[in-house]
Amino acid sequence: MPLIDLSREIYHKMPRILTHPPIVITTFGTHDEVREADGYKFSAATMSIAMGDHSGTHVDAPRHFDATPGAKGIDEMPLENFFTEAVCLDLGHKPLKSDISIDDLKKAIEVAKVEIKPKDTVLLHMDFFRRCYGTPGYLEDFPGLTKESATWLAKLGIGMFGVEAVSPGRVGRNNFEVHHVCRDHGITHMEGLCNLDKLIGKGRFRFIGFPLKIKGGTGSPIRAVAWLE
Repeated sequence: MPLIDLSREIYHKMPRILTHPPIVITTFGTHDEVREADGYKFSAATMSIAMGDHSGTHVDAPRHFDATPGAKGIDEMPLENFFTEAVCLDLGHKPLKSDISIDDLKKAIEVAKVEIKPKDTVLLHMDFFRRCYGTPGYLEDFPGLTKESATWLAKLGIGMFGVEAVSPGRVGRNNFEVHHVCRDHGITHMEGLCNLDKLIGKGRFRFIGFPLKIKGGTGSPIRAVAWLE
């Protein structure tokens, strides 16, 4: 069962959008702290983790971008949404800070020789993680969808899409509009993926990326995995 890990590591002070909480990971318990019960000695190492629900590789819940009363939190989303058939489109040739057009998506589908089916997860490889992770540009230099291209993708009937960047649209209005496309078409998206280059030319595969069951959560970190059958 070939599995490809599409998730970033979560670590202390990892990069995140500055409007989200910082990721703080500290040691809580160590093996230097030995407990004893009935003459038996035992030690346990534990860590304390404080972070937002949009940390690392994560998925947005409708409640994040939809202000309508009753918009679903992450705990209300069907688990079936996170175990789907999937395809990966190669947009790695796009320059940094560029817009991804409808024509770009059409050409990528043609090159990949895949059909996008209803409820598919569509992953967009932009070669961005390799180019920019660990640099200041990671938070703002990514290529991104536009309102028009995101709408075109949504109208194919997909369940969600995923990107390597911290946002699905370029910083500013584009990003807000793409989030609202998700709201208006009943889909969502993932951010912070990696290793998408390993899926280029692989055709269809299974995507697995279950969220944590955070009550009322506006999103959740996920362990995103591609299952190549």
